[in-house]
Amino acid sequence: MKYATLGKTGLKAAVVSFGGIPIQRADAANTVAVVDKLEEYGMNYIDTARGYTVSEEYLGAALEGRRDKFILATKAMSRDYAGMCKDIETSLKNLRTDYIDVYQIHNLPEKDIEKVFGPGGAYEALVEAKAAGKIGHIGITCHSADAMKILVEQYADRFETIMFPYNIVEDQGREILAQAREKGIGTIAMKPMAGGNLDDWNLALRYIAASGVIDISIPGMGSVEEVIRNAEAAEGFSPLTEEELERCQAIRKELGTQFCRRCGYCAPCSTGIDIPSTFTLANYARKYGLGDWARARYEAMQYHAGSCVQCGACERRCPYNLPIRDMLAGVAQVFGY
Repeated sequence: MKYATLGKTGLKAAVVSFGGIPIQRADAANTVAVVDKLEEYGMNYIDTARGYTVSEEYLGAALEGRRDKFILATKAMSRDYAGMCKDIETSLKNLRTDYIDVYQIHNLPEKDIEKVFGPGGAYEALVEAKAAGKIGHIGITCHSADAMKILVEQYADRFETIMFPYNIVEDQGREILAQAREKGIGTIAMKPMAGGNLDDWNLALRYIAASGVIDISIPGMGSVEEVIRNAEAAEGFSPLTEEELERCQAIRKELGTQFCRRCGYCAPCSTGIDIPSTFTLANYARKYGLGDWARARYEAMQYHAGSCVQCGACERRCPYNLPIRDMLAGVAQVFGY
């Protein structure tokens, strides 16, 4: 396994490491098996979040007896001091540890930056926890290039890592990520598979590694098979050929910018629709010739795309500003309801 120093944190993390969103869909026993395989391959950076339902709890149990073999990162959505203090304590309890290597302000939009760093903001709680030895380093995650630009240009002395979507079809953060690295900020790629929209894992991870602006990427892994696939890709990194660069360009053209990354921030739907899953099934039907398979699973869902009441709540939550209502209408056309 190859390792990179995560900016001024000094932490040496596997260039392909673990993203904890999918683990919440598994169970405790599967999580132990996944962590076993991470340890075997030396994938030592584990990222989770307060918002990933049971992910912290599952990982905390799986890490008992081997906590010191991993760099542990989590994050919270709290924007004020009191909320962040509470989240840090909850994370420590869930993860069954007395310290967390990297604690991140989760999904920070431009409108919340001043609140987070102002008097009584979440940043004060993180500084306090760091002084107390409860956390080692402060990080930020965001989905907006505009927000990241403000953070890197105006607040770079207050955090040590930044996580941002970066993949074959999303490289809008390249310039700002380069600036972040120049300032000693560790850079972490979320959504390396574009929310499951990229099929060639090897190409996707090699593209990120060759970018020159990313220290590590954290593809989501919910099974032992996914750990093996990612680890084997990381062991075979090599420069991209002209043919592969052309393939990347073709993928960008095909996907465009209006696609679901399956982050789940659109939830909950007011009528109960599992929005990301409907998009996934429609993609299977459209792109992979699995119409019957996708239709059977769509029919088994309790609520369908055609049930959308056009309230727009999902679109207000989406960090990618997707036209979700129009996209749901497209799904309804695929399946007929």
